[in-house]
Amino acid sequence: MTRLLVVDDSALMRRLLGELFTHAGGFEIAFARDGLDALRQLHEFQPDVVTLDVHMPKLDGLRCLDRIMVERPCPVVMVSAMTAEGAEATLEALSLGAVDFIAKPGGAISLKMDLFGPTLVEKVQAAARARLPKARRLAERLRLHRAEPRPRLRPPPMRPAPAAPVGLPDLPPLPALPGEIEGAVVVGCSTGGPPALDALLAPLPADFPWPILVAQHMPASFTGPLARRLDKLCALTVREVTHPVPLAPGHVYIARGEADLIVGRRPAGLMALPAPAQAEHRWHPSTDRLVTSAMEPVGARRLVGILMTGMGNDGAAAMTVLRQAGGRTIAEAEETAVVWGMPGELVRNGGAEFVVPLDGIAACLLDLVPAR
Repeated sequence: MTRLLVVDDSALMRRLLGELFTHAGGFEIAFARDGLDALRQLHEFQPDVVTLDVHMPKLDGLRCLDRIMVERPCPVVMVSAMTAEGAEATLEALSLGAVDFIAKPGGAISLKMDLFGPTLVEKVQAAARARLPKARRLAERLRLHRAEPRPRLRPPPMRPAPAAPVGLPDLPPLPALPGEIEGAVVVGCSTGGPPALDALLAPLPADFPWPILVAQHMPASFTGPLARRLDKLCALTVREVTHPVPLAPGHVYIARGEADLIVGRRPAGLMALPAPAQAEHRWHPSTDRLVTSAMEPVGARRLVGILMTGMGNDGAAAMTVLRQAGGRTIAEAEETAVVWGMPGELVRNGGAEFVVPLDGIAACLLDLVPAR
C-alpha cells in the first residue's frame, strides 16, 4: 500500500480526492487541511507521497513544500490553478523539489473528475516510484531567487551507451559554415523536466551556435511562464513559440502546451512552427513529432537529440530513427532522472549514443556541436 497524504484547504476537494484514490486502490490515505496540518501529518503519518495544494491558509503550498524537503523529504505532486499566478508558483515548486504537478480544471471540479482524476492517479503512482531530486544547496536557491545564470561548467566526461546501434560509424563533430545555421538541437522531457531544462541550458554560452527546440509536456498556461523563467536563468534567449519564428543561434524555442512544435523550411530559412496537436500522439507537446519534423529540413546528421526525465516513451521512437540515420543522441542516465521512462525507452531501443547524468548533458552537447 502507498501511504498518500492529501493536502487541500477545500473540504470538497479532500472528499473528491479521497474517493478517487480509494476507488483506484492501493492507497492508504490521510488528509490535511492546510500547510501546518500537513507538517504534523508528515511526521505522524509518514507518507510515501503527498498531493499539495498551492494556495492554502496559515502556511501556503510553497512554504510547506520547502519545509517538507528539509524535515522529511518525500515525493510531492503539486495541485495548481490553471492561471499565470498558479503556473509561476508551480514552477517555483518544481525548482524546490516537487516531482510533478497537475492543473485543476476551472469551474465545478466535481463535474470534471472523470477527466482530471485518472491523470492525477497516474502522476501520483509515478511519483511514489520516482527518484526524489536532491535537495538544492543554499547557494543554488539564492541563485534561483536572484535569477543569475550559472557559470559554464565542465562536468565529468560522457560515456557511450551500452546499447548503441550496430554498424554505425563514430561520427566526428560536424563542421560549421559561416553565416548559416548548420544544425539544431531537439529536446524532450516531461515529469521533472523544468529543473532538468535549467540544468541543461544554464551552462550553455549566449553564443551557442545552434538553435534548441524543446517539447516539455505541460498545459498551455504553463509553457509561457516556463519560457520566461528559463530566459532569466540562462544566457540564451528563451521564448515560447506561439507563431512562426525563424531559428537563430543562441535561442531556445519552447513548444506551447497542449499543441506541438515542428520545424519547417521557408524561403527565409529554417522556422519553428506551432502546430495543432495530433491525436496519433498521446503526449503534447510531442517530442516524437518535433524530432521527425526536424529530420527532413535540417538533416539527421545536423541534429542532436536529447531525451531527459519523463513518464512514458515520447521521443524514444523518433530519436532511435534519428540515431540510425546518423544523428547524435543523448539520454539522461537513470541515476539522475526523476522518472526514467522516456530516456530509458531510448536506451532500451538502442537509440542512445550517449547516456549521461543530468549535470553532464550540457558538456556532452558542447562537445558534439562545433563552436563558431
